[in-house]
Amino acid sequence: MKKAVAYYRVSTEDQGESGLGLEAQRYAVLLFLEHNNYELVGEFVDIMSGKIARRPSLLQAIKLCKAHKATLLIARQNRLARNAAFICDLCDDKQIEFISVDAPDADEFVIKIKAVCDEQERRNISIQTKAALQVAKTNGVILGIYGREVLSKKNKENADAFARNCYPLIRQLLDKGLTIRKIVSELNRRRVVSTYRRTNTGGKRIKWHLATVHGVIKRARRIENKTDGVEHTL
Repeated sequence: MKKAVAYYRVSTEDQGESGLGLEAQRYAVLLFLEHNNYELVGEFVDIMSGKIARRPSLLQAIKLCKAHKATLLIARQNRLARNAAFICDLCDDKQIEFISVDAPDADEFVIKIKAVCDEQERRNISIQTKAALQVAKTNGVILGIYGREVLSKKNKENADAFARNCYPLIRQLLDKGLTIRKIVSELNRRRVVSTYRRTNTGGKRIKWHLATVHGVIKRARRIENKTDGVEHTL
């Protein structure tokens, strides 16, 4: 039986993108495993931008693939990266093979072309965002007020999206009977990033604590309660 390592990623830029949360990615990969005779030897999660090549869990996933001569499985190519140089380097690395389960027969040429397109899409989004801010400034919008009145709402939306994406993994661990303390250890072992906010050094915190897990559970359940139209006491 062939061996495989699964890698899943979401980022704050992608939270509004439909259909590829962590749970959906995992379902797609597990379905591929089931129908293609693979043994899963590890799963890794990053909640970071795809433009960042040196993501903690991705590096660990690649290392495990090389150690077990396993295939790296992803739900879709841009979940692996939106960085064309990184994708091309990975294609040229003869020690590892990766498969995007939505296009498992794609050859190296198609993969590299797709990588360039994904990177260009990311750049276009960045350009459009900067242009919109410049137009707002030219039209007399005071960006400080924009930050207080708009970005604070955006931060809440990002925090909600982060909780929605992390909660399925935490819920799976809860269903397995793990205590919150053991879940903290497991998330830290997998190096799942613990916040959507950048640190002052430009990286992201990856240390989970009891309060972090409790916070994600509370926020995610509150979102679920509002979706149901009923306010519950946690």
